[in-house]
Amino acid sequence: MVWLDPVSQDVAAVARLAEHYGVPVLAVHAPCLAVTQRVWSPDPVERIRRSVAAAATLGARTVVVHPPFRWQRRYAAQFADEVARAGEHAGVALAVENMYPLSRSGVSAVAYSPGYDPTDVGHAHYTLDLSHTAAAGVDALELMGRMGGGLTHVHLADGSGSPRDEHLVPGRGCQPCARVCERLGDTGFDGAVVVEVSTRRCRTREERTDLLAESLLFARLHLGPAAHPQPEPVRG
Repeated sequence: MVWLDPVSQDVAAVARLAEHYGVPVLAVHAPCLAVTQRVWSPDPVERIRRSVAAAATLGARTVVVHPPFRWQRRYAAQFADEVARAGEHAGVALAVENMYPLSRSGVSAVAYSPGYDPTDVGHAHYTLDLSHTAAAGVDALELMGRMGGGLTHVHLADGSGSPRDEHLVPGRGCQPCARVCERLGDTGFDGAVVVEVSTRRCRTREERTDLLAESLLFARLHLGPAAHPQPEPVRG
């Protein structure tokens, strides 16, 4: 994720870290949050283009991008065309992520244009975020079905159904995380599944490590071969 952290904005530094730790960069999350509106450029189109260039440099196949905010009227008018055009870059898919309404004091508002469900517009590629489906009160399996073959990237997390974006460890909330993972295996999904959980409440490194280990185990159990056992042979 291209973030406020200066290292995340330095493509060469990220490439050195990936090589040093032996962890490839599979996707680049464009700086499209409210707090990153001036990272790389105040122009959102330029941020998309730089994200695509970063992905190509790092060998990532996917750029994750959010729908425009409602106040970005000019950007919203050209977003779909820009995503399609930028996605023509060799080997890089722009996957538009599902979002959720913002809620405060019982009042809900849609901050995105034209909405928080990217399938309402239609794009070639999508990112499915299971914490966002929880916050939006959306059926994750139905949304996954609407995304169809365009589903390119998954943020594996959970939510309790609260209107807040919680990013719980998968299996600790109300989302069908296991069924989503198993369906990915059944359909031959070849994109990336990224564990995206919050560790902000952890007080120690050990607590944070335990949460991440639990999330990784969940992913391996439900995405791996053990989730799809082969039938035992019939013996005569």
